Amino acid sequence: MTPGCSRKFLVIALLFLPAAAFAQPAPSPEARSAAPSTPAPSASPAAEASQDLALDEVVVSATRIGVPVTENPSAASVVTEKQLEVLPRSIGAEEALRLVPGVKVDNQADGERVHLSIRGQGLLTERGVRGIKILLDGIPLNDPSGFAPDLFDIDWANVQRIEVIRGPASALYGSGSAGGVINITTKDGGRGLVSGEGFLTTGSHNFYKEQAAAGGTAGKWNYQASASRTYGDGYRDHTHFNALNLYGKVQWNPLPALRLKAIIAGTTFFNENAEGLNIDQLQQDPRQANPDAGKYNEYQRTKRLTLGLVAQYQLGAYQDVDVSLYQRGTWWKESVPSSLQDRGYYSPGAAAQYNLHLGRGFLRNHFSAGIDADFQWIGDKRHPNLGAAVAGPELLSDQRISQRGLGFFALDRVELGRGFGVFLGVRHDRIHNQLSDHLRAGGVDLSGSADFAKTTARAGASWNPLPVVGVFANWSQGFLPPATEELANNPDAMGGFNTHLTTATSMGQEVGVRGVWSKQLWYDLTLFHLSTDRDFGRYRIESRPLETFYGNVGSTRRYGVEAALVWYATKALSFEGAYTYSNFKYGTVNSTFGSFSGTFMPNAPQHQAAVNAQYVLARHWVLGVGADMVSQAYVDQSNLTTVAGYALLHVRAAYRWQALGYAGEVFAFGRDVLGKKYAAFTEPDPDGNSFQAGPTREVFVGARVKLGQ
Repeated sequence: MTPGCSRKFLVIALLFLPAAAFAQPAPSPEARSAAPSTPAPSASPAAEASQDLALDEVVVSATRIGVPVTENPSAASVVTEKQLEVLPRSIGAEEALRLVPGVKVDNQADGERVHLSIRGQGLLTERGVRGIKILLDGIPLNDPSGFAPDLFDIDWANVQRIEVIRGPASALYGSGSAGGVINITTKDGGRGLVSGEGFLTTGSHNFYKEQAAAGGTAGKWNYQASASRTYGDGYRDHTHFNALNLYGKVQWNPLPALRLKAIIAGTTFFNENAEGLNIDQLQQDPRQANPDAGKYNEYQRTKRLTLGLVAQYQLGAYQDVDVSLYQRGTWWKESVPSSLQDRGYYSPGAAAQYNLHLGRGFLRNHFSAGIDADFQWIGDKRHPNLGAAVAGPELLSDQRISQRGLGFFALDRVELGRGFGVFLGVRHDRIHNQLSDHLRAGGVDLSGSADFAKTTARAGASWNPLPVVGVFANWSQGFLPPATEELANNPDAMGGFNTHLTTATSMGQEVGVRGVWSKQLWYDLTLFHLSTDRDFGRYRIESRPLETFYGNVGSTRRYGVEAALVWYATKALSFEGAYTYSNFKYGTVNSTFGSFSGTFMPNAPQHQAAVNAQYVLARHWVLGVGADMVSQAYVDQSNLTTVAGYALLHVRAAYRWQALGYAGEVFAFGRDVLGKKYAAFTEPDPDGNSFQAGPTREVFVGARVKLGQ
């Protein structure tokens, strides 16, 4: 995209910034106050659109000290249940987080496997989620190094609420939150003894998903159980995927002061991996797989069982304690050109937090202190891939990795009269990694350890000059040790740790304003700056050309703007949108592509926008139209090669009904209805296999039915 086109893109994005979520009725008061960038719909849009927008009714809990959204001294977004219910497929994070500014989600193969970043943190991760804390019903998905291997545990059709904190938050959650926090809450059971719902969608590329859930309330008990099955062939060759997700949650209030929540979840996921294409292959046939992907039958298979317990106990009128315990077992296998890798993970953990609330009137104080303890044991074996995912008899590595992460934190939020608030936080983390080499190939023992420690801080302030206006500013630090995958890929030998890696650090500042104007217009605007040192990158070596290794490649300086706007033009017509401007440059970088200064980060478009408009006809018909727009980006650190920007147009129509205790809808959704051909994202691959083609025109139809309350 030329500079002139880039300026035109910015103008178009700002003009179309206000928009409403696809086929979503106007949000209820609770949803409006909950969601700075993503207000939620209600069942009766015409009646709700004219109600006042209150900003102080919903508390954001991802900050570990609950804060009303208008008083939150950080950039935050909340996605609610009603918004999630209109997703056409409900399988990928890119659907759920589409209208959250500052977040970029790259779908690996039109399935559930994604790359996720906030303000560029995690942008170049080859797999999994890096530097972003993911919490599911209070249970972390990250390992002790801060790495979340995938998001397969999350059935987005069963999610009730998502909170997103953007920017460094290591003072809150340690190494896993250098880029931000995503706090996910699943649905509770209904108010009656039994309620249920079903969801079915099918469409392009042999895709279908079926999901059923049942729940209810009986005295002091509340329960919810869901099961879903997903299947699809993907847009490209060799991208078939299938999944099974089971999730159960039971809540019990045996005493007025005690609340317990137990969780059991099971996940299986399989996906073929088509790998990236070079530019010639992309232009020839964007749907083809990389030749190596078929030759070596590249794939991933994951099986996981999770058990969790969360307890809240009120010690008195002014103090309470939160405790969580979990254990997770994972069985994982991957086929790549160099090897077949088998791993077994056992990952227990616990957290405890004490909260004290004091003061009244002008001065109020909310203090918290606690500890997070995460552990992981990994058994790892690799055999050579002889082709077609056939394992050779030779052992390339046989090792056991043990990890321990301990974090101690103290947080304090002070309310100084009506409208003023100050937040302070400090945390110390210690991460220990130990590797035992059972192979000892050639008589060489590659056993070793790697330890990382860091103290981080966070400070913020908020001011509410009016009840419907909030202004905030904060300063925060990030701490990003080498992840498990980065440590375990050793360029010096087959096995052992990569001893060249050290910790990456970051420091960020942001200022913002959010509020409501004339009861119909909601706005959110944040300006941020972020600097990182010893950031991570990928490289290859000549002696092992089929493998990827990681190093600390340099420093970056990032600044940008994140904006969201919602406008209820009439009782039937609404608009919503999100826009992100990102200027992410290296101060210095030393990579496979050379040494540079002042170049842009790869896969980091300067402009990204999502917009939607919705019209409700006769209370039953809901019509929507929207677009996703992304500007050009650079492919690698040299900035010699670019990938073009794109704009995709989507449409949706739904019919909703409610009668005799039933409620439901049938819908049709068209994605990229103009059939735009584009590269969805790129990776700085030394072999030039950098381009991941995005799916062109897709059509989905589906239905959702609810029974009971």
